Amino acid sequence: MSEIPADLKYTKEHEWIKDLGNGQALVGITDYAQESLGDVTFVELPPVDETFATGDTFGVVESVKAASDLYMPVSGTIVEVNTVLEDAPETVNSAPYADAWLVKIALTDPAELDGLLDAKAYSQIVG
Repeated sequence: MSEIPADLKYTKEHEWIKDLGNGQALVGITDYAQESLGDVTFVELPPVDETFATGDTFGVVESVKAASDLYMPVSGTIVEVNTVLEDAPETVNSAPYADAWLVKIALTDPAELDGLLDAKAYSQIVG
């Protein structure tokens, strides 16, 4: 069974988002997603200051099995990317909710977070 932290919001495409409470949020992929991908070998992330709408593709995670697009859970602008993943993409497998966050965004509309899945709803999708 995949780990599904209760303090995060989720998408049906297996991204998670953590509201940092200051108009910013962290985005990553779920434990379920990294298990499905297998050993992650490369992560492609967007440049800082790029803006995305909800559902836009913002990067790619490549593994020994497949390449998978990353979808922005809410609209926002990239304020930071996790540069650790450039040299250690396997961190996505070992710590998908901690060290392997992908991007930090400035939220365009924090109310969009209310439209995402909570842990219980997400667990019904992957369970």
